[in-house]
Amino acid sequence: MAKAEHSDESFFIGLDDKALPLVQRWRRYLESEKRMSVHTLDAYARDFGDFIAFMNGHLGSSLTPKHFAGLGIRDFRAFLAHKRAKGASARSTARALSTIRNFYRFLARTEGVENDAIRAIQGPKLPHRVPRPLTEESARSVLETVGDFADEEWIAARDTAIISLLYGCGLRIAEALSMNVDDIPRGDTMRITGKRSKERIVPVLPVVRDALNRYVAQCPFALRSGEALFVGKRGARLGPRPVQLVMQKVRAVLGLPESATPHALRHSFATHLLSRGGDLRTIQELLGHADLKATQVYTEVDSARLMDVYDKAFRRA
Repeated sequence: MAKAEHSDESFFIGLDDKALPLVQRWRRYLESEKRMSVHTLDAYARDFGDFIAFMNGHLGSSLTPKHFAGLGIRDFRAFLAHKRAKGASARSTARALSTIRNFYRFLARTEGVENDAIRAIQGPKLPHRVPRPLTEESARSVLETVGDFADEEWIAARDTAIISLLYGCGLRIAEALSMNVDDIPRGDTMRITGKRSKERIVPVLPVVRDALNRYVAQCPFALRSGEALFVGKRGARLGPRPVQLVMQKVRAVLGLPESATPHALRHSFATHLLSRGGDLRTIQELLGHADLKATQVYTEVDSARLMDVYDKAFRRA
């Protein structure tokens, strides 16, 4: 995993000589044992850096191990209030609290440093969010339209292949873009490495395999074993921004809502499977969810869709 070197500063500023090694060990734990992505490590660094910076001012000194053990409920609440006063959303504030709790769980397990106050703190109430998938008709329209905005045929084929993976296989955008040439499916399944390096097997429909093969055949760059499958105009591994931009154009042309993002195609994959009789456990495996609760949210989506159909039919009746 590439190291987010610019995150180190946020992790370590404001700590005394004895507290610094504790946080360094925690960071290595997050990176090596938890195998967090660079993106997640950056988020943890920002949240923990905010916490340390606030406590430096709040306590008037650099943090020590004794401070970590001795911070009370009022101290933690003061930090959360500070976050909200700066305009942080409830979700952002809850994420910061989760970061701090993760650090304290690490301290308790590895250093024997306990703090009852952090366990007693309640985070902000979060609005219950239900994924907003596309309809099956809209998803098909996206697949048919996404290649229309490219100025070169191979880029049109590339974008279509990526969108096909998101909707046809339920991949996260990061999973699709991290694929290497060796990951191209040769049969009806392929192995995907997801969050925290967890592997799963997903089925590959012929239409998805055909889209990948068309892209490979048209790509002007040499796609070598062990190197990136999806590349940009200069031949380097493609990042998520071009995919997000082309989805913006598709939304505008098709009149789709702002929620029609690349990730919404993954939601659509799960919701459409469920509506056609797929069971939750299978969908959980296909999505790579560690917890079934993360998959159960799609039952709410499907129920809401059915009620909407019923309501419209009832009004017509």
